[in-house]
Amino acid sequence: MKLIKSAPFAAIAALAVPLAAAPVAAQAQDQLKAAIGQINNWENQAPTLGQDAGIFKKHNLVLENVGTAGAGETMQPVIAGSADLGAGVGVAGVMRAFARGAPLRILLPAFTGTQDLYWYVKADSPLKSIKDVTASHTIAYSTSGSSTNNLVLAFVRELGVKAKPTATGGPASTLTQVMSGQIDIGWAAPPFGLKEMNEGKIRLLIRGSEAPSLRGQTVRTIIVNANALKTKRDAIMRFAQGYREAVDWMYSDPKAIKMYAEKMKLDEKLIADSIKRFHPKSAMQTDEMKDIAGIQADAVKLKFLDAPLSKEQLAELIQIPPRAK
Repeated sequence: MKLIKSAPFAAIAALAVPLAAAPVAAQAQDQLKAAIGQINNWENQAPTLGQDAGIFKKHNLVLENVGTAGAGETMQPVIAGSADLGAGVGVAGVMRAFARGAPLRILLPAFTGTQDLYWYVKADSPLKSIKDVTASHTIAYSTSGSSTNNLVLAFVRELGVKAKPTATGGPASTLTQVMSGQIDIGWAAPPFGLKEMNEGKIRLLIRGSEAPSLRGQTVRTIIVNANALKTKRDAIMRFAQGYREAVDWMYSDPKAIKMYAEKMKLDEKLIADSIKRFHPKSAMQTDEMKDIAGIQADAVKLKFLDAPLSKEQLAELIQIPPRAK
């Protein structure tokens, strides 16, 4: 039998040195799944553009981003635990679900104010202002518990809009229903619909900022599954840090607008003008839930809550981490 000679110890040692000196292989990236309401809206782009730009990779994260038609569809997978995070979720809907025992928490505020949403009609509609709207008309919102749902109810309560609130899903399906005559007043968030508006196909009827009670409120949030917050806390905290960095990058690097314009197949100038007009960076602050008292009062008035949440409940619901120093 032929013997196999062992390599000299010195040779083995020589081979081992470069291996020891080589950098340790990068740790496998943690994966998080995020359900995102109206995933194509600018204000909901931090997870998607941020991932494309490599921001979350720096935090050792890979995001699986899945779009939904609105808050109702976004909360369900988070509550069920099939998604770790939900983005673009109306605050009133979150509070209602939490009060009913849903295992979700608010991780970050996502949008404060309502200047990013608008309602429109076909160009040839007889409706020239909200004063022309009657009980025979229909007005769109996305899904139950969404910020568009909350706003439409505020239009009814505060501005006397008499139209029947009707769930229509996302902006694209809503536009189809408006143009086909199924819905009288549609909703959208820029840049969606601006091209049709510039082409004279639709007309702006009312902006979300015209509802007085919601102007200074945080209206949409990033939510997290309560169990995921416990079992994946380190990854969730890194997500929060990456999300904040992504928002800062979106407003400081022109590449973000270029990437978004290419994704949406729209002109960069149209996108830049839309952001300036509808999406100031101040609205995308992620540090504080603004006007909690007003949010709760409106949630009760609009029958999202039977009674305001207690201080203890609010402390459990709102889990905003401090910014990393």
